[in-house]
Amino acid sequence: MTLYSKIIGTGSYLPERRVTNQDLTDQLAAKGIETSDEWIVSRSGISARHFAEAGQKSSDLAVYAAQRALDMADLQPNDIDLIIVASSTPDFFGSFPSTACIVQQKLGITNNGAAVDVQAVCSGFVYALSTADAYIRAGMNKNVLVIGAEVFSRILDFNDRTTCVLFGDGAGAVVLTASKEPGVLATALHADGRHSGILCMPDSFGGAVAGEAYLYMDGPAVFKLAVSVLEKVAYEALEKADMSQDQIDWLIPHQANIRIMNSTAKKLGLPLEKMVVTVDQHGNTSAASIPLALDAAVRDGRIQKGQNILMEGVGGGFTWGAVLAKF
Repeated sequence: MTLYSKIIGTGSYLPERRVTNQDLTDQLAAKGIETSDEWIVSRSGISARHFAEAGQKSSDLAVYAAQRALDMADLQPNDIDLIIVASSTPDFFGSFPSTACIVQQKLGITNNGAAVDVQAVCSGFVYALSTADAYIRAGMNKNVLVIGAEVFSRILDFNDRTTCVLFGDGAGAVVLTASKEPGVLATALHADGRHSGILCMPDSFGGAVAGEAYLYMDGPAVFKLAVSVLEKVAYEALEKADMSQDQIDWLIPHQANIRIMNSTAKKLGLPLEKMVVTVDQHGNTSAASIPLALDAAVRDGRIQKGQNILMEGVGGGFTWGAVLAKF
């Protein structure tokens, strides 16, 4: 019997503090840094994002999203035998314990199931989902909670208008379960460390997501590489599943920049109506962006049972990947 992993629940959470472009424009203007809503929208497609409060950690956002995914899946926390958290802003930065273990504790899970973090920056959720799929297909786990959670506002330099306007905080989660019915159809993961310098957070060791460690991004270099690898990895996943792009019902790319997203859809020959877009209201939430967008489209009724979803991400490392799944 062929064993599949299938998504049976989705959930998401955005911090209450919503920050518009005008809010940021006013904040930067007080420092003598010039920007505008038109400047931000024209370069990224972003109009607003959410920032966590001072006391909120990635695990807090993750727990809210996880609880909603569990509710949709009609499972209890102790039904979960593996938690995988993708995050570049873990609770204990550069240290331990893992955010996954903290989420396990906060959910009240006492079954001694496994818990682990995955670090692939904006590709993190795709990496985590692929890993969960492999564990289920191998018969090692039955119900896996996969979470992307970020508090990127903690690592932004608010003197750099080219990066601080792009990112936001949030969390998204899915529950994968072992199934006889097809779910995840194909995955493809890649990395190229030669490009590690174009998107990174230098001088980050120190045990806290704060201080002098800020995100650095070479925007043009990231853009050029992203549009190239996203097309290739999408076709790779389709080939593995013996499918063509016209069988894709929904494209859910990493919500980094609307120009990258539109370019990806165009290269795949997909109408923009088939692409889920949340970057305008969420900003770039790194590993949380794909599950946030997935949950939004599931809950508003766009994504229906039996439809084919292509999720793909690209991030620092340089990492990229895709997951093709039947919902």
